[in-house]
Amino acid sequence: MIRRIERMDEVQEIMKSYGMDGEATMRRFMGNTKLYIKLLDMLPADNSIHELDDALSAGDLDKAFEAAHTLKGVAGNLGLSPLYDAVCVIVEPLRKREAMDGYPALFGAVQKEFKNALAMLEALKNYG
Repeated sequence: MIRRIERMDEVQEIMKSYGMDGEATMRRFMGNTKLYIKLLDMLPADNSIHELDDALSAGDLDKAFEAAHTLKGVAGNLGLSPLYDAVCVIVEPLRKREAMDGYPALFGAVQKEFKNALAMLEALKNYG
């Protein structure tokens, strides 16, 4: 049985354990946790991470930059600091269209934080 989250401090604790500033994020959403969760619930449908993966695999730095830049915006707007920070690291060399061997490792960090954000989303869905 899934335990429902009943207090706002529990929501804040989930956000904090993910590594984000939940208070600042919730101010941006005027304290409307249900709205935040509804918008965050759209994250799995965002194709930017898949487009980034495909573009990096194909060596298409232009498309990789576009996808990474979009994902950076999504993460930033949702207050997903760990994901945002990981994407920022890959965005900058892509912005310069730098050919480098380090993209797989950078993308691995983005994937890890994306999965962590999805795990936080699942925990927040219990908010009630």
